[in-house]
Amino acid sequence: MRYAVRFVKYIFNEIDKGKLEINGFHREFAMPTFTIVRFLLQAFTLVLVFPYLPGANSDIFKGISVFIGVLFSLGSSSAISNIIAGLVITYMRPFRIGDRITIADKTGVVIEKSPLVTRLRTIKNEEITIPNSSILSGNTVNYSTFSEEGICFQVELTVGYEEPWQRIHELLLNIPSRIARVNQLPAPFVLQKKLDDFYVLYELNVYISKSGEIELAKSEIYQHILNDFLAAGIDMNGPHLFAKVDHVPQYQPKNMDK
Repeated sequence: MRYAVRFVKYIFNEIDKGKLEINGFHREFAMPTFTIVRFLLQAFTLVLVFPYLPGANSDIFKGISVFIGVLFSLGSSSAISNIIAGLVITYMRPFRIGDRITIADKTGVVIEKSPLVTRLRTIKNEEITIPNSSILSGNTVNYSTFSEEGICFQVELTVGYEEPWQRIHELLLNIPSRIARVNQLPAPFVLQKKLDDFYVLYELNVYISKSGEIELAKSEIYQHILNDFLAAGIDMNGPHLFAKVDHVPQYQPKNMDK
Protein backbone atom coordinates (compact mmCIF):
# COMPACT_ATOMS: atom_id res chain seq x y z
CA MET A 1 0.00 0.00 0.00
CA ARG A 2 2.92 2.33 0.66
CA TYR A 3 4.16 1.86 -2.89
CA ALA A 4 0.63 2.34 -4.19
CA VAL A 5 0.43 5.70 -2.37
CA ARG A 6 3.78 6.70 -3.87
CA PHE A 7 2.57 5.85 -7.35
CA VAL A 8 -0.67 7.82 -6.88
CA LYS A 9 1.32 10.77 -5.53
CA TYR A 10 3.59 10.67 -8.60
CA ILE A 11 0.57 10.80 -10.93
CA PHE A 12 -1.02 13.75 -9.15
CA ASN A 13 2.30 15.60 -8.91
CA GLU A 14 2.64 15.35 -12.68
CA ILE A 15 -0.86 16.80 -13.05
CA ASP A 16 -0.06 19.59 -10.58
CA LYS A 17 3.10 20.50 -12.53
CA GLY A 18 1.21 20.56 -15.83
CA LYS A 19 3.16 17.65 -17.34
CA LEU A 20 0.09 15.41 -17.42
CA GLU A 21 -3.24 16.76 -18.61
CA ILE A 22 -6.66 15.16 -18.19
CA ASN A 23 -9.60 16.70 -20.02
CA GLY A 24 -11.92 18.42 -17.54
CA PHE A 25 -9.54 17.93 -14.59
CA HIS A 26 -7.89 21.21 -13.57
CA ARG A 27 -4.40 21.43 -12.10
CA GLU A 28 -5.64 22.87 -8.80
CA PHE A 29 -7.69 19.70 -8.29
CA ALA A 30 -4.55 17.51 -8.18
CA MET A 31 -3.33 17.80 -4.59
CA PRO A 32 -6.78 17.93 -2.90
CA THR A 33 -7.79 14.83 -4.87
CA PHE A 34 -4.53 13.11 -3.91
CA THR A 35 -5.26 13.85 -0.24
CA ILE A 36 -8.67 12.17 -0.57
CA VAL A 37 -7.30 9.15 -2.41
CA ARG A 38 -4.45 8.73 0.10
CA PHE A 39 -6.92 8.85 3.01
CA LEU A 40 -9.13 6.21 1.37
CA LEU A 41 -6.15 3.94 0.69
CA GLN A 42 -4.89 4.28 4.27
CA ALA A 43 -8.38 3.63 5.65
CA PHE A 44 -8.69 0.55 3.45
CA THR A 45 -5.32 -0.67 4.71
CA LEU A 46 -6.39 -0.14 8.33
CA VAL A 47 -9.55 -2.18 7.73
CA LEU A 48 -7.47 -5.02 6.28
CA VAL A 49 -4.94 -5.17 9.11
CA PHE A 50 -7.38 -4.55 11.97
CA PRO A 51 -8.29 -8.23 12.56
CA TYR A 52 -4.58 -9.11 12.80
CA LEU A 53 -3.76 -6.58 15.53
CA PRO A 54 -2.84 -8.14 18.92
CA GLY A 55 -5.93 -8.40 21.08
CA ALA A 56 -8.30 -7.25 18.33
CA ASN A 57 -10.93 -9.80 19.37
CA SER A 58 -10.82 -8.98 23.09
CA ASP A 59 -13.71 -7.14 24.75
CA ILE A 60 -11.39 -4.43 26.12
CA PHE A 61 -10.04 -3.62 22.67
CA LYS A 62 -13.55 -3.48 21.25
CA GLY A 63 -14.74 -1.20 24.06
CA ILE A 64 -11.84 1.20 23.58
CA SER A 65 -12.49 1.27 19.83
CA VAL A 66 -16.16 2.13 20.35
CA PHE A 67 -15.26 4.81 22.92
CA ILE A 68 -12.75 6.46 20.57
CA GLY A 69 -15.28 6.32 17.73
CA VAL A 70 -17.96 8.03 19.84
CA LEU A 71 -15.54 10.77 20.94
CA PHE A 72 -14.44 11.33 17.37
CA SER A 73 -18.01 11.52 16.04
CA LEU A 74 -19.16 13.95 18.78
CA GLY A 75 -16.12 16.21 18.80
CA SER A 76 -15.43 16.48 15.09
CA SER A 77 -18.86 17.31 13.66
CA SER A 78 -17.94 20.93 12.92
CA ALA A 79 -14.47 19.95 11.71
CA ILE A 80 -15.94 17.33 9.35
CA SER A 81 -18.42 19.87 7.97
CA ASN A 82 -15.56 22.32 7.34
CA ILE A 83 -13.50 19.62 5.61
CA ILE A 84 -16.41 18.64 3.36
CA ALA A 85 -17.09 22.31 2.62
CA GLY A 86 -13.40 22.77 1.78
CA LEU A 87 -13.55 19.92 -0.73
CA VAL A 88 -16.71 21.31 -2.32
CA ILE A 89 -15.14 24.77 -2.55
CA THR A 90 -12.05 23.28 -4.20
CA TYR A 91 -14.06 21.65 -6.97
CA MET A 92 -16.43 24.62 -7.34
CA ARG A 93 -13.43 26.91 -7.95
CA PRO A 94 -15.05 30.14 -6.68
CA PHE A 95 -11.60 31.65 -6.03
CA ARG A 96 -7.89 30.86 -6.18
CA ILE A 97 -4.82 31.79 -4.17
CA GLY A 98 -4.05 35.44 -4.89
CA ASP A 99 -7.65 36.42 -5.79
CA ARG A 100 -9.25 39.39 -4.09
CA ILE A 101 -12.65 38.39 -2.73
CA THR A 102 -15.40 39.49 -0.37
CA ILE A 103 -17.00 36.97 1.97
CA ALA A 104 -19.90 38.44 3.96
CA ASP A 105 -18.41 41.82 4.97
CA LYS A 106 -14.75 40.72 4.86
CA THR A 107 -12.61 41.72 1.86
CA GLY A 108 -9.05 40.60 1.21
CA VAL A 109 -6.61 38.59 -0.87
CA VAL A 110 -6.70 34.80 -0.51
CA ILE A 111 -3.37 33.68 0.96
CA GLU A 112 -4.26 30.12 2.01
CA LYS A 113 -6.90 27.48 1.34
CA SER A 114 -6.75 24.67 3.89
CA PRO A 115 -9.20 21.78 4.46
CA LEU A 116 -10.71 23.61 7.45
CA VAL A 117 -10.39 27.35 6.86
CA THR A 118 -9.59 30.00 4.26
CA ARG A 119 -7.29 32.89 5.16
CA LEU A 120 -7.50 36.41 3.74
CA ARG A 121 -5.13 39.36 3.96
CA THR A 122 -6.85 42.74 4.01
CA ILE A 123 -5.59 46.02 2.60
CA LYS A 124 -4.52 46.90 6.17
CA ASN A 125 -2.35 43.75 6.42
CA GLU A 126 -4.83 42.02 8.70
CA GLU A 127 -5.21 38.26 8.51
CA ILE A 128 -8.79 36.99 8.58
CA THR A 129 -9.57 33.30 9.12
CA ILE A 130 -12.95 32.14 7.80
CA PRO A 131 -14.33 28.58 8.31
CA ASN A 132 -15.05 26.82 5.03
CA SER A 133 -18.59 25.90 6.11
CA SER A 134 -19.54 29.58 6.41
CA ILE A 135 -18.05 30.26 2.97
CA LEU A 136 -20.11 27.49 1.42
CA SER A 137 -23.33 28.68 3.06
CA GLY A 138 -22.83 32.36 2.09
CA ASN A 139 -22.09 34.46 -0.97
CA THR A 140 -18.59 35.09 -2.32
CA VAL A 141 -17.67 38.03 -4.55
CA ASN A 142 -14.51 37.54 -6.65
CA TYR A 143 -12.97 40.76 -7.97
CA SER A 144 -10.11 39.06 -9.81
CA THR A 145 -12.03 36.85 -12.25
CA PHE A 146 -12.89 39.62 -14.73
CA SER A 147 -10.49 42.29 -13.47
CA GLU A 148 -8.93 42.69 -16.94
CA GLU A 149 -12.30 43.85 -18.28
CA GLY A 150 -12.70 46.31 -15.41
CA ILE A 151 -14.42 46.14 -12.02
CA CYS A 152 -17.30 48.54 -11.48
CA PHE A 153 -17.51 50.26 -8.09
CA GLN A 154 -19.91 52.94 -6.85
CA VAL A 155 -19.68 56.27 -5.03
CA GLU A 156 -22.90 57.68 -3.60
CA LEU A 157 -23.86 61.22 -2.57
CA THR A 158 -27.05 63.14 -1.85
CA VAL A 159 -28.03 66.56 -3.25
CA GLY A 160 -31.20 68.56 -2.67
CA TYR A 161 -34.00 68.92 -5.23
CA GLU A 162 -33.13 72.57 -5.92
CA GLU A 163 -30.14 71.47 -8.06
CA PRO A 164 -30.92 70.24 -11.63
CA TRP A 165 -29.86 66.64 -12.17
CA GLN A 166 -28.17 67.48 -15.49
CA ARG A 167 -25.69 69.69 -13.65
CA ILE A 168 -24.96 67.01 -11.06
CA HIS A 169 -24.34 64.47 -13.81
CA GLU A 170 -21.96 66.81 -15.59
CA LEU A 171 -19.91 67.50 -12.46
CA LEU A 172 -19.67 63.83 -11.52
CA LEU A 173 -18.72 62.63 -15.00
CA ASN A 174 -15.89 65.16 -15.18
CA ILE A 175 -14.14 63.57 -12.19
CA PRO A 176 -13.00 60.07 -13.39
CA SER A 177 -10.89 61.48 -16.25
CA ARG A 178 -8.67 63.23 -13.65
CA ILE A 179 -7.94 60.04 -11.68
CA ALA A 180 -5.16 57.84 -13.03
CA ARG A 181 -6.26 54.74 -11.11
CA VAL A 182 -9.61 54.32 -12.88
CA ASN A 183 -10.39 53.18 -16.42
CA GLN A 184 -11.91 55.43 -19.03
CA LEU A 185 -13.37 52.45 -20.89
CA PRO A 186 -16.00 51.30 -20.18
CA ALA A 187 -17.17 54.86 -19.68
CA PRO A 188 -18.35 55.93 -16.20
CA PHE A 189 -22.04 56.66 -15.71
CA VAL A 190 -24.36 58.19 -13.11
CA LEU A 191 -27.63 56.81 -11.76
CA GLN A 192 -30.38 58.34 -9.64
CA LYS A 193 -30.83 55.66 -7.00
CA LYS A 194 -33.54 57.21 -4.84
CA LEU A 195 -35.92 60.15 -4.61
CA ASP A 196 -36.11 60.76 -0.89
CA ASP A 197 -38.29 63.25 0.97
CA PHE A 198 -35.58 65.91 1.04
CA TYR A 199 -32.85 64.92 -1.44
CA VAL A 200 -31.90 62.85 -4.48
CA LEU A 201 -29.47 59.95 -4.09
CA TYR A 202 -26.92 59.89 -6.93
CA GLU A 203 -24.54 57.03 -7.71
CA LEU A 204 -21.33 57.45 -9.74
CA ASN A 205 -20.22 54.16 -11.33
CA VAL A 206 -16.55 53.86 -12.29
CA TYR A 207 -14.43 50.97 -13.60
CA ILE A 208 -10.99 49.98 -12.31
CA SER A 209 -8.57 47.16 -13.16
CA LYS A 210 -6.82 46.72 -9.81
CA SER A 211 -9.35 45.71 -7.17
CA GLY A 212 -6.90 46.50 -4.38
CA GLU A 213 -7.02 50.19 -5.28
CA ILE A 214 -10.80 50.62 -5.09
CA GLU A 215 -10.74 52.28 -1.67
CA LEU A 216 -7.93 54.63 -2.74
CA ALA A 217 -9.85 55.55 -5.90
CA LYS A 218 -12.98 56.23 -3.85
CA SER A 219 -11.01 58.57 -1.59
CA GLU A 220 -9.71 60.53 -4.58
CA ILE A 221 -13.22 60.78 -6.06
CA TYR A 222 -14.61 62.11 -2.78
CA GLN A 223 -11.84 64.71 -2.68
CA HIS A 224 -12.74 65.91 -6.19
CA ILE A 225 -16.44 65.95 -5.30
CA LEU A 226 -15.77 68.19 -2.31
CA ASN A 227 -13.63 70.57 -4.36
CA ASP A 228 -15.85 70.71 -7.46
CA PHE A 229 -19.17 71.01 -5.65
CA LEU A 230 -17.78 73.68 -3.34
CA ALA A 231 -16.49 75.66 -6.34
CA ALA A 232 -19.89 75.28 -8.06
CA GLY A 233 -21.73 76.50 -4.95
CA ILE A 234 -23.69 73.27 -4.50
CA ASP A 235 -24.63 72.28 -0.99
CA MET A 236 -24.61 68.51 -0.48
CA ASN A 237 -26.56 68.69 2.79
CA GLY A 238 -30.08 67.47 2.19
CA PRO A 239 -32.44 70.09 3.66
CA HIS A 240 -34.80 68.85 6.35
CA LEU A 241 -38.01 70.57 7.45
CA PHE A 242 -39.17 70.56 11.04
CA ALA A 243 -42.67 71.47 12.17
CA LYS A 244 -43.60 72.40 15.73
CA VAL A 245 -46.72 70.59 16.91
CA ASP A 246 -48.47 71.42 20.17
CA HIS A 247 -48.52 68.45 22.49
CA VAL A 248 -51.99 67.24 23.34
CA PRO A 249 -51.97 64.74 26.21
CA GLN A 250 -53.97 61.60 25.47
CA TYR A 251 -54.53 60.75 29.13
CA GLN A 252 -55.66 63.13 31.84
CA PRO A 253 -55.80 61.79 35.41
CA LYS A 254 -59.04 62.37 37.29
CA ASN A 255 -59.14 64.90 40.09
CA MET A 256 -59.53 62.83 43.25
CA ASP A 257 -60.81 65.82 45.27
CA LYS A 258 -64.01 66.09 43.27
